[in-house]
Amino acid sequence: MIPQEIIRKKRDGYSLTEEEIQIFVRGLTDKSLSDEQIAAMSMAIFLNDMSSQETVWMTHAMKNSGDTIDWKNTVDTDLVCDKHSTGGVGDKTSLLLAPILAACELFVPMISGRGLGHTGGTLDKFDSIPGYNTQPNIDTFKKVVKDVGCAIIGQTSNLAPADKKLYSIRDVVGTVESIPLITSSILSKKIASGIKSLILDVKVGNGSFNSNLNIAESLAKSLVSVAKGANLKCEALITDMNQILGTSAGHSLEVIECIEYLTTKKRNNRLQIITNDLASSLLMMIKGISKEEALNQINLVLDNGAAAEKFEKMIYALGGPRSFLTSYKKDLNINLKIEEVLSNKNGWIKEINTRKLGLLLIELGGGRKQIDDKINYYVGYDNVLGIGDYVDKNTPIIKIFYSSEDNLNKIKDEIADCFILTDNKVEQQKNVYKNIN
Repeated sequence: MIPQEIIRKKRDGYSLTEEEIQIFVRGLTDKSLSDEQIAAMSMAIFLNDMSSQETVWMTHAMKNSGDTIDWKNTVDTDLVCDKHSTGGVGDKTSLLLAPILAACELFVPMISGRGLGHTGGTLDKFDSIPGYNTQPNIDTFKKVVKDVGCAIIGQTSNLAPADKKLYSIRDVVGTVESIPLITSSILSKKIASGIKSLILDVKVGNGSFNSNLNIAESLAKSLVSVAKGANLKCEALITDMNQILGTSAGHSLEVIECIEYLTTKKRNNRLQIITNDLASSLLMMIKGISKEEALNQINLVLDNGAAAEKFEKMIYALGGPRSFLTSYKKDLNINLKIEEVLSNKNGWIKEINTRKLGLLLIELGGGRKQIDDKINYYVGYDNVLGIGDYVDKNTPIIKIFYSSEDNLNKIKDEIADCFILTDNKVEQQKNVYKNIN
């Protein structure tokens, strides 16, 4: 069947066959489809949706467009798992989950991405660590997972290459929000990485890409349904992203917060709740234990230092400093200037424009305006207050780490305006809205 007939069929609202989807996906990699045809098909899917079965076929076809990783003869395949987040400002749970789960005797081959729009990327955080290699070859990746229990890297050049091509087109033709295409994009890479269990963190709120709870639930249900259709154990948590997760945003600052989380009792409550819920869900899913037992295991590996040790071993195995838990303050300290932003009135914080904070972080140099922009990994925010906190005019609401004074006063004013105060006491928001399984 010629490509335009497949496009016409989906344009007119009909379901595609598995063979037709395979033809389309094959055309993404063998270049038999033009960019115009890919754009037309992505728009047809965006406007007319795909059935669950179509999405399963799309996911499998994109997974099979490149290499797949087989963990047989390397580790116990039933213990191989991963986590994926739809992204938000200050979302650093991957840095915590991987070593915690590894210390709980699971294997976590985590393939992560870079920052997109106003959100930070896990790989960018690791790029702030001297020597850390986010693009090792597959043999090194597998060895680190086997020896340490976890490895966090970027997508290899031939892992679901059809997804790379399709995403680049979707990004410029306004079809990024298509739930079937999001689903197949995420899951094709995860299934190709050889995992058996997956926990999904679907963000909702003004600091994420979606602020509508109904849309978040639809996406979560699609991801879980298709994952299970591909014989992958899967659950999704819908979590709040109306404020920074933790107390920091900015790549090296988030690494520091995570190290202190792993090595001390300094743990932001919201970050701890969401991290524990994600980690315990995987432990319950894989080991068949209760939530209480799962939380006990998590607390044990944090308290006895096992999770911190896994983190340090992973850093060293992938090229970073040997004793990073000892040297991190020196390795990540480049003597940036620091400014505190004070509140402009007294009251309780009732709302935060978290998306704007993410965009202002880009203005400080901590993100990309263009795809090939260089990032300053060391600028960012720390000691960020949250919804429900009380402040007065002498209370710092955020601490800025910056390198250039260009437009600093303007940025400070805009940051202050991101925090909306009220005279009435504000209750803390929910952290986890729903569990989809």
